[in-house]
Amino acid sequence: PTEYPVVGTVTVVSPLSIDGPPVGAAQFPLIVFSHGSGGINTQSSTMTETLASHGFIVASPNHTGNTTNDLQNGTATPFIESALNRPQDVSFVIDQMLARDATPGDAFESRVRPEDIGVAGHSFGGFTAWAMAAGYGVVPPDPRVTAIMPIAPVSGLTTDEAFSEIDLPIMLLSGTLDTTTPIDDNTTRPFAAVRSRLYRADIVGAGHTHFANVICTIGNALLGVGLPIEAWPAFGAAQLVQPYLDTCTPAVFPLATAERIQNLYAISFFRLWLYGDVAYDDFLTAGYAAAFEPDVVFQDKQPVSATRCGVGFELAFVLLPIAAWRRSRRARATVLPA
Repeated sequence: PTEYPVVGTVTVVSPLSIDGPPVGAAQFPLIVFSHGSGGINTQSSTMTETLASHGFIVASPNHTGNTTNDLQNGTATPFIESALNRPQDVSFVIDQMLARDATPGDAFESRVRPEDIGVAGHSFGGFTAWAMAAGYGVVPPDPRVTAIMPIAPVSGLTTDEAFSEIDLPIMLLSGTLDTTTPIDDNTTRPFAAVRSRLYRADIVGAGHTHFANVICTIGNALLGVGLPIEAWPAFGAAQLVQPYLDTCTPAVFPLATAERIQNLYAISFFRLWLYGDVAYDDFLTAGYAAAFEPDVVFQDKQPVSATRCGVGFELAFVLLPIAAWRRSRRARATVLPA
């Protein structure tokens, strides 16, 4: 089984992932996941593993200077500098994965579909996803990215004008009890400003760290070795106490439900927009959420005005626009210099 590094030499064993299996004998879309500020690249392993199991290559880097270890070791980069570094980190990861795709004998040789690249990110990673599509400061958008999923994002660094210029499909996921990046206006403002295809799912009762399962993994591990919550500060885990109480205790919204909902929308969105698998469009509707997801308030912004009317609608307003959009993105895409 895979052992994920958490902090220092501490690791957690994945309940699903096998260490070092061969890459499937096909080409797959690439998704880069960006962790939150002061976080780790394994913070949302439930979602990244689930995406991998549904036919995606998922690369999740540590953002140097903005990780848990950097905070503990005094090597943290200033926030604004990290904001400039993060989208360049993601572009570098894309560079490396495409280079491996083109390297004879590499495990990922001829495995990456360069025209189908997504970016997902949580919190500051949500800002990173915005920046990949809209650019930030002197860092331009990366034209190779074809779909983004900001999760409980930091949106204050991106202007309304930048949001309005995004031409990619977007899945925006938030929690109504998030006090770190509150829905108003980290979700409401981009939802109003973006003009491209946009889906929005608000999980009623979820908080900021309901999208980072590692909080509960680490906390439960500490409890499992006999360290009660009140003892955590003495072991350097003071910052874990409140997120654990907000996310992992019986009195709050169930983490397993939040994970399942996050996975549902991540899989559906990326299968639709990176694979063109129109069957997943049915999950990305207010009607589906009203019927099957009582904890979700779902909204979307259509690029065209139409009434859903079965197969004819799917062909005219979903499948054909996706195909045309994917062709146009291929034609315009350029590879950024390393």
